[in-house]
Amino acid sequence: QAILRQDLGAFAERCFYEAAGGRNYLHNWHLDALAHHLTMVADGHCKRLVITLPPRSLKSLYASIAFPAWMLGHDPHRRIICASYGRGLATAHANSCRSIMRTAWYKALFPLMRIDPRKDTEDEVRTTRGGFRLTATVGGALTGRGGSIIIIDDATKADDARSDTLRTNVNDWFDETLLSRLDDKRSDAIVLVMQRLHVDDLVGHVLKAGGWTHLNLSAIAAEDMRVPIGEGRFHFRKAGDLLHPEREPQRVLDELRAAMGSAAFSAQ
Repeated sequence: QAILRQDLGAFAERCFYEAAGGRNYLHNWHLDALAHHLTMVADGHCKRLVITLPPRSLKSLYASIAFPAWMLGHDPHRRIICASYGRGLATAHANSCRSIMRTAWYKALFPLMRIDPRKDTEDEVRTTRGGFRLTATVGGALTGRGGSIIIIDDATKADDARSDTLRTNVNDWFDETLLSRLDDKRSDAIVLVMQRLHVDDLVGHVLKAGGWTHLNLSAIAAEDMRVPIGEGRFHFRKAGDLLHPEREPQRVLDELRAAMGSAAFSAQ
C-alpha cells in the first residue's frame, strides 16, 4: 500500500489490471519516464508538460485515468479538467477513472478521498472535499469552470489533422479558452499528451511559444538521448533504438510503415 501511494508508476500498473480487461502488462522504461514527469507536475515542479509518443503506449491510462485518481487520492481538494477531442473518448477515460476510485483497494489506499454521491457522473466526479475530475471536449465551452490542473489527451483526431481549419480551431481554443480556465495562472499546470499528427498541431503550436518541458518518446530514436525516468535516474537511448521492442519489434514497425506510408508513420 505504501508503494502504491507513493509511486505513481506502481499505482498506474495496478490501475492497468483493473481497467485493461485481461490484457497482459509489459513494463518498459518509457512508463517510468511517464510516471516521473507526471509526478513532477503533481509536486509543482513542472507547470507545462508536453508528452509525445506513439499510439497504444498507455499514455491515456497514465495521464487521464491513473494520474487524476492518484492526485485526488492525495489531495481531494484538487480541481482537475481532462479534455479529449471527442465526447466518446473523453467519457471512456472518465468512466475508467471513476471505476478505479470506486474499488475497495483504492478506498483503502486513500481513506480521506470519497466520491460525493450527489455528483458522480460521466461529465464530473466530485469529492466530498470539493475537488473534482471534470470531463471536457477540445473546442467545447468551459464557461464558469476552472481547474488547478488541466490535462489534454489527444487534442486532435488523426483525420482532422489534415485540415488547416480544424487545426487552427484547436489552437485558437487553447489560446482563447483553455488558458483562461486555470485557477491560478502563476502556479497551476497544463499537461498535453498526444501522438504527433502535423507540424502545426497543438504540440507544435505550444512548443513554438516556449516554456514547456517536452518528453518526446518516438517509436524509433532519431538521435542519442538521455531520458529522465526518476530522481537522479536516466535511460540512455541510442539513435535507432526502439521504444518498446517487446511489443513493437522492428518487423512490426516496418510493416506499419509500409501500410501507412512514410509521412503518416513518421507523424504518429
